[in-house]
Amino acid sequence: MKVLVLGGSGQIASAVRTTAPTHHDIVLKTRAQLDIGDAAGVARALKEFQPNWVINGAAYTAVDLAEDQPEQAIATNDTAVGILANAAARAGCRLLHISTDFVFDGKSNRAYLPRDKTNPLSVYGLSKLCGERQVLRAAGGIVLRTSWVYASEGRNFVLTMLRLMREKPEVRVVCDQFGTPTWASSAASAIWGLIEANVPGGIYHWTDLGVASWYDFAVAIQEEAQLKGLLNHAIPVVPIGSTEYPTRAQRPAFSLLDTGSTRAMLKVPAHHWRHNLRNMLDELRAA
Repeated sequence: MKVLVLGGSGQIASAVRTTAPTHHDIVLKTRAQLDIGDAAGVARALKEFQPNWVINGAAYTAVDLAEDQPEQAIATNDTAVGILANAAARAGCRLLHISTDFVFDGKSNRAYLPRDKTNPLSVYGLSKLCGERQVLRAAGGIVLRTSWVYASEGRNFVLTMLRLMREKPEVRVVCDQFGTPTWASSAASAIWGLIEANVPGGIYHWTDLGVASWYDFAVAIQEEAQLKGLLNHAIPVVPIGSTEYPTRAQRPAFSLLDTGSTRAMLKVPAHHWRHNLRNMLDELRAA
């Protein structure tokens, strides 16, 4: 198959390229190379490459800044996604779009199913939900929600914690927000699994297994990084409540995604988040 991957500088899109099966023809485009809000440019790219699938990892991801820049967030996460979805439908190719746990309000007492009611708390979450609807209007459109993504490159919680743990006498981390850390390579494997299985259009969930607070995640990062020689000493990791670390955008307190239906459809191994954290740190050490 021919697959066009957009948002090429992002964590998941980069992992999609590195985990791609060898029998697929992959073209990866960064925003500088192809802006999904440019209708003419998108149409031209689809005509030239004629992909079977388009994977969209392009997004406005500055969660807090979106509260002050709602127009920019909506332009990228909603309007531009609509342009891409319409262009893909006209070109006769399928679109797989990456979305987020932030479409939920975190008030559930169980992991969220793909069919559960959404209620985003932030401009970012709302813009991503609107983008989902754009994708689902097109025949065969797929939305893949994931959460707490990290990789050995880019900007993410793991790399931030490693930097702070080298520079600071202690770190203070929120302990009352719960979800599942997800290695970008794991999400990429699920994407290829969905494509290989040629699943019907709709919403799918994929994260690594297990649950954690941001505090639990930070503690694990320090422990595993020390074992692998990436940190030479331990510092206190102090649990704090969300009220002690106010942010511009409100986050869901509990955003665990139920991945059972997706895992049942795919021949893709799922691992506990701590297992995949070790794999990522191995990758980082080898870089």
